[in-house]
Amino acid sequence: MPKNTTEHSNTTPSTDKPWGGRFSESTDAFVEEFTASINFDKRLYKHDIQGSRAHARMLAKAGILPAEDVEKIINGLDEIETDIEAGKIEWSVSLEDIHMNIEARLTDRIGIAGKKLHTGRSRNDQIATDIRLWLREQIDGICHEIRRLQGALIELADREADTILPGFTHLQVAQPITFGHHMLAWFEMLQRDFERMQDCRKRVNVMPLGAAALAGTTYPIDRNHSAELLGFDHPARNSLDAVSDRDFAIEFNASASIVMMHLSRFSEELVIWTSAQFDFVRLPDRFCTGSSIMPQKKNPDVPELVRGKSGRVFGNLLSLLTLMKGQPLAYNKDNQEDKEPLFDTVDTLLGSLRAFADMMPHVQPKADKMRQAAMQGFSTATDLADYLVVKGLPFRDAHEVVGSAVALGVESGRDLSEMSLEELQQFSAIIEADVFEVLTLEGSVSARNHLGGTAPEQVRLQASYARELIATA
Repeated sequence: MPKNTTEHSNTTPSTDKPWGGRFSESTDAFVEEFTASINFDKRLYKHDIQGSRAHARMLAKAGILPAEDVEKIINGLDEIETDIEAGKIEWSVSLEDIHMNIEARLTDRIGIAGKKLHTGRSRNDQIATDIRLWLREQIDGICHEIRRLQGALIELADREADTILPGFTHLQVAQPITFGHHMLAWFEMLQRDFERMQDCRKRVNVMPLGAAALAGTTYPIDRNHSAELLGFDHPARNSLDAVSDRDFAIEFNASASIVMMHLSRFSEELVIWTSAQFDFVRLPDRFCTGSSIMPQKKNPDVPELVRGKSGRVFGNLLSLLTLMKGQPLAYNKDNQEDKEPLFDTVDTLLGSLRAFADMMPHVQPKADKMRQAAMQGFSTATDLADYLVVKGLPFRDAHEVVGSAVALGVESGRDLSEMSLEELQQFSAIIEADVFEVLTLEGSVSARNHLGGTAPEQVRLQASYARELIATA
């Protein structure tokens, strides 16, 4: 970059720009660097080469290019890809982007045949195709990580189906549940995330190639053949929309934001659960750090960082929405700004999912601590109300009876299960000795033995169903 403003007006030596014929002076040095995208779009090299191979093969099939030229093009592209992966390619800012960097090197290697590759296409449909190829691949990787994390949650749920955990509303003890039931709640959130990603992938998997700059091309191209070669479901049906559409990137970022919101909620609970005040779970040391000044500290850095990274992804979504909101059809240079937020979202989401998928199999719940916490806050009060309703008392009257019993518990510092039968009967004469069966934590969770309930039997059934679900999808 220039070090001072006096350099901004300098022009570069004459360069062989692919579009330079119309211009009478070279690009300003600062403008050249300011408008170049090679520093970030170089990560699309595989997909740019993949798209070019398919385009060249289609041109041969359609009789637009001779087979010998296409053979040279394919071999040249193969060599360039090998050199890129070996670190032998130096990217040129003067060539602006990944497309021109590869095309220029191809022409250097194979001569005039390299100049024929761009027949019937534009950088507009080329970059739109590259991004879709890349994002399709990334979505597959993201879905794999979601499944890995879901698998870890299923195993935890199955193993801890009987482990009592206080359920909260308003972060106040509400009713006893099981740790396994809680893990399956996270599973359900991730299942929706997986389905959203799969649905988004359908709209990503549409091919812009062949739309050219905005109006299509006069060459007799076969877009269906190109789509088949690249694994797209079908070509985009409108050339204007094909080159200017970034809905798929926005939709992906929206789906990614929901995943990150879920991971942030998981993180918040893990941060709370690992605090000394709760002490419900133990995280593996390798996913935590210590303090430089307080030797007793064990900080849940992975959950905290994931919670913080959610803000990056939310910001990227807003960035893309703002980028697109004022653009007329068709392609505009603004769209160069679509890649960095998209790349950052993918990197952030994949890293966050991987960290959780690696960490969760090793989370150790502290059953005694969770049970002790579930004994506080009168978590079986609703069970007592339900008991009274079954005995014939209207629910609102039962609610009042239990409220009075809880008031005594607050005053005396005892749970409902710790009161004597005589004490409970002073609030309602229909209370009998069998009441203590519903006032225990185990009795409370076991009584909710229906689809979606927290009973251990249901948790194991749902874990089995979830295991089959991720094995078949």
